[in-house]
Amino acid sequence: MAKKSFSGGLSSLLGDTNKPEAVPATVEPKENSKKTVQAPQADAKGVETRATFIVQEELLEKMRTIAYWDRMLIKDIVNDAFESYIMRHEKNNGEIKAMPKK
Repeated sequence: MAKKSFSGGLSSLLGDTNKPEAVPATVEPKENSKKTVQAPQADAKGVETRATFIVQEELLEKMRTIAYWDRMLIKDIVNDAFESYIMRHEKNNGEIKAMPKK
């Protein structure tokens, strides 16, 4: 077998690397850069938004198990639980009033 010539080196594979790099445009910080909120997403059931909660491991495992056996998404199980709790609360206490604006 003949020995192949690699005289071009990596530059022949990568192309001309001596080109000046593009300088990224400066990004203006948002007014409230500490709090990042994702835009709500539309769904067949309505508008959804991402939220983070702390939950007991045992409850989460049971929710995952229910979602598995019912062939549902965990978010749908949680949504059903929220709806059930809110309906029960409104039945016992009346309609929920809006929070006062700050």
